[in-house]
Amino acid sequence: MKKRISKIFAVLLAGVLTAGSAVSAMAEEANAVAIDKEAFDTLVASGITASDEEIAASEWATAVKEAGVLRVGGTRTSFLFSQLDETDDGVRGFDAGLYQLLAGYILGDPSAIEFTQVDSSTRESVLTSGQVDAVFATYSITPARQEVISFAGPYYTSQQAVLVKAGNDTITSVDDLGGKTVATQSGSTGPDILAEYAPEAIVQEFENDQEARIAVEQGRVDAYVTDYTLLLNAIVKNPNAYAIAGDVFGPVDSYGIGLPKDSDGVVFVNDFLKKLIEDGTWAQLWQISLGDRTGIEKAPAAPDIE
Repeated sequence: MKKRISKIFAVLLAGVLTAGSAVSAMAEEANAVAIDKEAFDTLVASGITASDEEIAASEWATAVKEAGVLRVGGTRTSFLFSQLDETDDGVRGFDAGLYQLLAGYILGDPSAIEFTQVDSSTRESVLTSGQVDAVFATYSITPARQEVISFAGPYYTSQQAVLVKAGNDTITSVDDLGGKTVATQSGSTGPDILAEYAPEAIVQEFENDQEARIAVEQGRVDAYVTDYTLLLNAIVKNPNAYAIAGDVFGPVDSYGIGLPKDSDGVVFVNDFLKKLIEDGTWAQLWQISLGDRTGIEKAPAAPDIE
């Protein structure tokens, strides 16, 4: 009887947490600093186009051209990088702008996208199975991932940071995480980062960013460690709910565009990225997607494309 009651309680609790997550997400959206849609759409529409010769020189680009669509693996819930606007079905943000610009570069139409939702545990599989042509998803370049896929870029760099509930003055840096319950995302670089920089932390893995942040809000974990730029999403969406504890730390995290293993698309996409950097499009996209919404007045230097 006790076991049955426990199971019923667990189901009810799961329902309450799910409902709480939905309400919290709605509240965040209401408080968030919105992207300048007109500026974003204008920038994407004015993107460069590849020559027939450039496309013909790449088997990867030729296949995309012949298909008439760029198959993208990504997310539509990353507020600064790739967020769905249900009022017009537009997807906007730094990653979204890059893949739309790439579609325009190859196909002459930035909307020629076939989209597949991915998370940190499925990004490699959609590439190895041939389900998508490329993955744009704040995708950290790591040696383990490079064994099964290839990366173009890096197109952006960041480091790690600690997110806590607003008002938490017991955690002021990564050095305070020993003995604390710390959230991170499964399938991400977070568990390895914590093992190195906070080995005494009690690590709890979550499927996605929102679940980890909800756990911080509800006090089920003491902190959340992940990429600093991703945490800016949380700060922008609800500045009264969270705070960044201390400085960024850890190795430089380079974001890449995932491509099939040994694809000649790497050279093609790298050439595309270099052009965006040289003509100022990269900096403009960053400013519209991140800078103007976080109060950062100047775009950082773009990374060197390998």
